[in-house]
Amino acid sequence: MPHLTLDLPHWLTTSQRETIVALAERNHAAHGNDLLGLVLSGSAGRGMATERSDLDVMVVLTDAAAADRSTVKSNEVDEIVDSWSELTTVPPFGTEHWWYRWSYAWAPVLLDRTNGELAAAVRRQATLPPEEADAVLVDHDRLDGWLNFAYRALKNDRDGRALEARLDAAESVPWLLDVVFAMAGRVRPYNKYLPWELREHPLDAWTADDLLGLVQRTLNGDASALRETFARVRAACAAYDERRGHTRTSEMIYGWGTELAIFEPVSGG
Repeated sequence: MPHLTLDLPHWLTTSQRETIVALAERNHAAHGNDLLGLVLSGSAGRGMATERSDLDVMVVLTDAAAADRSTVKSNEVDEIVDSWSELTTVPPFGTEHWWYRWSYAWAPVLLDRTNGELAAAVRRQATLPPEEADAVLVDHDRLDGWLNFAYRALKNDRDGRALEARLDAAESVPWLLDVVFAMAGRVRPYNKYLPWELREHPLDAWTADDLLGLVQRTLNGDASALRETFARVRAACAAYDERRGHTRTSEMIYGWGTELAIFEPVSGG
């Protein structure tokens, strides 16, 4: 390919490589210099593809070129059109496109014709600078929300309402994962990729086995898992606040006052 040099992950099959090369050639022929780059997302982009997986290739175009294109899906490849403005606009937490940000996490850049600006934009989508992490944890109440569901689950468990406890415990999990990943400056992965990310890109404060074990026990309605998680989160908040030079997350926790007693280990338990 005289005009394009692709950086293809080593784990791709011959068939996948041929599909991507053909896609790149087709887009270069159609758009010339308006083709800014290609990014491989989905299972294939993370070495998790099966025989049933297709390829998710983001085709990054200038705004003008992207205006005349739309995403095309087939059994073999989803050709997802991404304009430069879309790629470089970072949707805040809770907005319509926030959920798509993790699709860029750890996604190999196959082609970057922007002298690295495209690769940097891809990384930015899936990372949280300190101020944005604060916003997720505190301003958007993900920490307080996790505490609320965990607290309700423990009250239900205390009062003998096993089903209700399990429901609240399960509902606490997405909030917990937002908290854990925000403290690490990362967008929470889609559930399908949670074990993969924890093992391939470990968090400093949580090993994969620790966090996945606590999540599984929480989903089973295990009250002791919620108490263990609380202790871990409280310590993580103290460390996070120290790094940030504030006390916002710790203050949110201790603002619960005497209600926190329910998180203390049960005597003899």
